[in-house]
Amino acid sequence: MSPELVSAEPLLAARGLTRRYRGSDVPALDGVDLVVGAGRRVAVVGESGAGKSTLTRLLLALERPDAGEVTYRGRPVHPGRPRSLHWFRRAVQVVPQDPGRSLSPRMRVGEAVAEPLRCLRVAGDHRARVAELLLAVGLDPDAATRLPNEFSGGQRQRIALARALAPRPEVLIADEPVSALDAAVRLQVVDLLREVSDAEGVALLVVSHDLGVVAALCSDVVVLAGGRVAEAGPTDRVLTDPVSREAHALVAAVPRLVLA
Repeated sequence: MSPELVSAEPLLAARGLTRRYRGSDVPALDGVDLVVGAGRRVAVVGESGAGKSTLTRLLLALERPDAGEVTYRGRPVHPGRPRSLHWFRRAVQVVPQDPGRSLSPRMRVGEAVAEPLRCLRVAGDHRARVAELLLAVGLDPDAATRLPNEFSGGQRQRIALARALAPRPEVLIADEPVSALDAAVRLQVVDLLREVSDAEGVALLVVSHDLGVVAALCSDVVVLAGGRVAEAGPTDRVLTDPVSREAHALVAAVPRLVLA
């Protein structure tokens, strides 16, 4: 792993992650190392089939690797009973690719945002926390009384972000956070992710195919290819002067969103 990616205090780390699915001769992941340091914004990029989704599931302890280990602040993280992972779910939250599917159409926004607080047994005034979060993501606190289908796609992504921030995590994993949005709304959500990361001191791991988003949001980037890390380093260097053949091909081929 590039030394630039481990300069900050390590929070979420993967060492030697390998995952092979039944019926496939090629591993989905093969010895992947990754470190997300405190307050850092790291991107994972790669073509379809590079292993990004598998890596995300392993980092979230939704699947068990065949080899290697995920740790949080040095503590091993393994899939298990929900209650045994409360400590990890409070520390690491995910912003989903499609908030329309992650938000129940029958659950009012305030209930949805407060759900992690209830499930993880976070103490405090949940109603006040919901109002604070809605304001933080640019929504009126009155939105708490409405249903998700009353909002636009960009607004639903803001709700999903508020929900992920509810338990005060130290790391957010954003899985293609703007891919379902139009260009103008993407700009707003990218700006919001940056602002929230700075204001809350939250580290980001952004999984994306959009190099424009990566360039605008992340200080470091990891390029996956064929389930392995092909290259890792500062975003500016990797995107303008890639060393590996895989990174060269990705920079040349992947459509980019131009961000101001």
